Amino acid sequence: MEDLLTFQGGQDLTISDILDAPGEVIGKSNYGTLYKALLHRSNCVRLLRFLRPVCIARAKDFEEAIQLLGSIRHPNLVPLVGFYAGPRGEKLLVHPFFRRGSMAQFIRDGNADSHKWTIIYRISLGIAKGLDHLHTGLQKPVIHGNLKSKNILLDRNYQPYISDFGLHLLLNPTAGQEMLEASAADGYKAPELIKMKDASELTDIYSLGIILLELLSGKEPISENPTPNDDFHLPNFMRNAVLDRRITDLYHPDILLSNHNDNEGPVTEECVLKFFQLAMACCSPSPSLRPTIRQVLWKLEEIGR
Repeated sequence: MEDLLTFQGGQDLTISDILDAPGEVIGKSNYGTLYKALLHRSNCVRLLRFLRPVCIARAKDFEEAIQLLGSIRHPNLVPLVGFYAGPRGEKLLVHPFFRRGSMAQFIRDGNADSHKWTIIYRISLGIAKGLDHLHTGLQKPVIHGNLKSKNILLDRNYQPYISDFGLHLLLNPTAGQEMLEASAADGYKAPELIKMKDASELTDIYSLGIILLELLSGKEPISENPTPNDDFHLPNFMRNAVLDRRITDLYHPDILLSNHNDNEGPVTEECVLKFFQLAMACCSPSPSLRPTIRQVLWKLEEIGR
């Protein structure tokens, strides 16, 4: 039994188009594989996510989650445009492709634009708006559950698009738990989160805080080779830097230089430190001390004035 569901933006998809598309593997996980594929008929590049049949949630839960995810639209969220179910239980999700790749690549590639305050601010504000829509803009909140810089895609103008939101709703508890463990290994898991089913708005906020610190400092969430004096986890590294008054470790030095040649005035250190404080509040070990996404947005808009 084959089935193709299309959602807004995917009306031109056909089963043969999806199955015949030559794909290049760009990501792998325990629960599936991500392909960059060229669809011949429409001559456009799409992201195809193959989910392994053994990792799928119960049929009824799965169908409800697909309908929900296919209905979500926001300028800062990667839409689900199509869904294919194959005869052997294979499942394929179809999304648009973004040529600039992920925020993680953008930061790691040492692109000079990643140290420009205007771009850091634009990316942060867009992520917050997308997450705000998931948490407050729908009938009931959709928890992302796996927010990390690899799951933020950028277009050519550095507008961010959050991908993989609610993906855990499509997975069985075992696969969901594996996703959580991978998130922990990457340094994005809130300390109180033990089981993926307990993910909440506040665990998403923790992950957002890590992403904001990455944007500001250009550092990895978990250091591969920490020096003996450094803490390998980014929020702890930052806390130690504050205690030791190593203010220059909090953000990339080029951030304060970057705007002189733009049309906008230079960013002030006060502005950058307010952004840093907001990121650290999001990463608070205690969930009750973290701001809501609405509060994060207000604070970001205030910083940008």
